[in-house]
Amino acid sequence: MTGDVDVQVHSNALLGKHIALGITGGIAATEAVRLLRELRRHGAKVSVIMTSASRKVITPLAVGWAAQGTVITDWSAEMAQLEKYDAILVAPASRNFISRFVNGMMDHPLLMACSAARSRNTPIITVPSMHHDLFDDPITQNLLDQIKYATVLLGPFEEGRYKQPNPVQIVAELCHLVNRSENSRHFAVTLGANRAPIDAVRAIQNASSGRTGWAISEYLYRFGHDITVVAGKTSANPSFDLPNVIRAGHPNQMLDACLDLASGNHGESPNGWVHAAAVLDYIPNAIEGKKSSGSQEWPLVLESGPKHIQQLSQYTKDSVRIGFKLETNVDLDTLHQRALAQIQTYGVDATIANIMEQMNDDMYPRAYLVTAVGITPLVDMNDVCESILSVLTS
Repeated sequence: MTGDVDVQVHSNALLGKHIALGITGGIAATEAVRLLRELRRHGAKVSVIMTSASRKVITPLAVGWAAQGTVITDWSAEMAQLEKYDAILVAPASRNFISRFVNGMMDHPLLMACSAARSRNTPIITVPSMHHDLFDDPITQNLLDQIKYATVLLGPFEEGRYKQPNPVQIVAELCHLVNRSENSRHFAVTLGANRAPIDAVRAIQNASSGRTGWAISEYLYRFGHDITVVAGKTSANPSFDLPNVIRAGHPNQMLDACLDLASGNHGESPNGWVHAAAVLDYIPNAIEGKKSSGSQEWPLVLESGPKHIQQLSQYTKDSVRIGFKLETNVDLDTLHQRALAQIQTYGVDATIANIMEQMNDDMYPRAYLVTAVGITPLVDMNDVCESILSVLTS
């Protein structure tokens, strides 16, 4: 980071992509600065096309600072709006713009850019934002129904209006759309902790926030893949809403959900699995009702739980699988050997291995990628996600 115009790189999902951001009239135009910086966090080169109405809400100076790219506000001899873009994002998309877009009007550079994009089959995303009285007008609904050459992304209804989704959500959907191809695949990610009751009100649970699994899921989604998340108990939240999340906190519930998914009961079974969940290895025999609080001790008997990777193996023979191995108070050679044992025992293609004491220490790698042929240090979460994507798509 060297100055206030710089951004922290979150992924290279838009690296080498030229995105046009269209800004139309509406108070949501004030979100353009945050949106532009989020686009750049994923590697995008951005040009902006502003309508005259949008310039009454936010200045081209502010937009240009955030974009660090061209800002088009009117017609010019260069006709920069006809440049070939990888996608056009219109946020906010006013009712006025939508009506012109649907009817093929071309009285502004943004509409011309959209016309050229339609002829090239370039992805277009429109993000409507307006007061609910305008949105509920049957004409608005009719116009939205007529949008055949663009994706409509609706945000939450709050404070009497339909607002834009947050910039992270918008850019995630844009990344997903831009990176979709015939090579896109379906991946399953398990994440979070398991929890099992010991009586009607108490339970035991292993330690896992779900943060790593969410980051992996989001990364794969941004690169155009379909993701199904099987999530246990989590204290961390995803940075945007993923479309397919199955909640299964108990280890047996998580296993049942995975078996159901792997069996193809809800469409095609996944092409790849990332087993990032902290599965509860030992399960208590829960008593009925609630144990009284006056006892001095409560001996618990824990029974070995099912190994999810092993149970799934017969259903995932044609899938790429990545396991996780967390160890504590071991040296690197021991970690490597135990990760190799997981690969050999359960037939996974690779293992992401961690030493717990090193995970949050910048002096050490965030994790290690272990395959049958070697071990590779992974500096940070971006490295972890990139390595997982490489294994799944190799």
